[in-house]
Amino acid sequence: MDAPSSDLAALLARADGPVTRGRLVRDLAALGLAEGDTVMFHTRMSALGYVAGGPQTVIGALVEVVGERGTLMVTCGWNDALPYGFTDWPQPWQDAVREEHPPYEPLLSEAEHDNGRLPEALRRWPGAVRSRHPDVSLAAVGAAATALMSDHPWDDPHGPGSPLARLVALDGRVLMLGAPLETLTLLHHAEALADAPGKRFVEYEQPVLERGRRVWRRFRDIDSSEGAFDYSSVTPVGQDPFETIVRDMLAAGIGRRGKVGAAESHLFEAREVLDFGLTWIREKLGGGAP
Repeated sequence: MDAPSSDLAALLARADGPVTRGRLVRDLAALGLAEGDTVMFHTRMSALGYVAGGPQTVIGALVEVVGERGTLMVTCGWNDALPYGFTDWPQPWQDAVREEHPPYEPLLSEAEHDNGRLPEALRRWPGAVRSRHPDVSLAAVGAAATALMSDHPWDDPHGPGSPLARLVALDGRVLMLGAPLETLTLLHHAEALADAPGKRFVEYEQPVLERGRRVWRRFRDIDSSEGAFDYSSVTPVGQDPFETIVRDMLAAGIGRRGKVGAAESHLFEAREVLDFGLTWIREKLGGGAP
């Protein structure tokens, strides 16, 4: 057998050997994840070390820890969604995509590649349920999957009635497996609810299926790409606003920290994340209670 590549050797060294399913189960339990939990997770695979079996191993370990009463949830998006600005393309281009661009289909449309390998793997997992919103789709597996994903609002998809809102209502949790702090998607729910000045919105179109027919639908949402608010005056230069909020949250004693594989990981209560995010936005940017 060939010697490990330098990248693989580095992964093995950082994690003190391969990261197996059994090791992940033990590490997740030590962090505080428990049977029956409803948990939204974000993962950076490379931070975990060399995971023997890849995404299948990670999801298998998570399923084992939360058990049959538990639920796993990820943010997916749609990798092949049209850009918001396609309406500025030359008219023949617009006509072509309006005529033939395939609609978003929860069972077929790939998760956004920038979200890593785990969302695509989970949405393909046996029994997975994916929400109907093309731009803000999420997927879940487990006891509460249908309850979390059903009737995802077309407009304000990060707000009331969204899977994020339902995660909070179910006393869910958020697990960061070596993922950058700025990827804590639940903070978009805080932005959607926050009553602060200068909130920014986007409107866009995507093709979807309705009753088996391809139709074009217009959507309205907070600007989760460029930022729902201008945070430039209240965050360090070069730091993502969500990272700033999460670091402040950790400094306030909210959340658990621990190692999963080689990755520094965090486990939060979803309601605490929402409450802290709302308070932080209100105190830093102004406005009243939601």
